[in-house]
Amino acid sequence: MEWGFKWCFFSMKSAYMTLCNSSNGVSHDVFSLLWQVKAIPKVVFTTWRVLLGRLPTYDNLSRRGMVVNCSLCVLCKATEESSQHIFLSCIIAQRVWSLCLRWIGILSIQHKDLINHFESFHLVNLSIKQNLVWKRLWVAIIRSIWDKRNLVVFKQGIADAE
Repeated sequence: MEWGFKWCFFSMKSAYMTLCNSSNGVSHDVFSLLWQVKAIPKVVFTTWRVLLGRLPTYDNLSRRGMVVNCSLCVLCKATEESSQHIFLSCIIAQRVWSLCLRWIGILSIQHKDLINHFESFHLVNLSIKQNLVWKRLWVAIIRSIWDKRNLVVFKQGIADAE
């Protein structure tokens, strides 16, 4: 006797592949590179959500029907809060990137798109392993900006780049 259903098995790999296949046009190469970065899992996971545009920013919350009293960025209070803004366009974020890059002796033009910004964190004269360390810096900066944003939102912290 044959049954009319097929067994389905869940695994982390199948969940990951499902999410990557619905990644809103984000290149799979970006994610495979991200998952190679050796960092604390919650830091890499935050970055993954940033690249997918799935963080609970005010624009994402309001798009999902949540009532948001004020949609302005809590760091600069000048523009609507979105992932692109918080991590790249916000004056506080730009200052953080500038300070970090200057600290290691690099002056560069910043991309205004998160995917391109992540992919551009590559130095030609470094090995693959060295560039993964370089990407780890990018991941750490993203998580630091997000933590600072949450400190301001939930604990009335002060928005500064230091």
